Amino acid sequence: MFSVVNKLKIKTPDLAFKKVSAKILGSKYDLGLVLVSPAEIKTLNKIYRRKNYPTNVLSFPLSDTEGDIVINLSQAFREASAYQHEALDHILFLFIHACLHLKGLAHGAIMSREEKKFFNLFASHVSSNNNWPRYRHKLTPSRRVRSKKG
Repeated sequence: MFSVVNKLKIKTPDLAFKKVSAKILGSKYDLGLVLVSPAEIKTLNKIYRRKNYPTNVLSFPLSDTEGDIVINLSQAFREASAYQHEALDHILFLFIHACLHLKGLAHGAIMSREEKKFFNLFASHVSSNNNWPRYRHKLTPSRRVRSKKG
């Protein structure tokens, strides 16, 4: 099962979230996607990670077959602009990244390889001009954007 809770006053991005999550996590995985404001994700980040800033995405595994992904669309749009990426491509990347965390992957070479594989599989559904080599991701994007500002 897949559900979306949009706590924002903007339209939910038109991405194949359900297909992506089914491919990565399996069709029986019960996944909730929550779209929130910077203030809401900052609160969650402070409570669960002891980080006092708004991040781009958080994943919460609830069991082996159930979890939630929380995306801060404002941060995602800012990061996409800063990296000169299409906004929907960046949101897709963040969603894939969070799904892989729910699957149990940590940051590193395996995570990067899986991100690339799934991004290339689904990016053609988002924009026709995207491919992985243009998509640079070494650190958590929000850290790179913050470090440029001071």
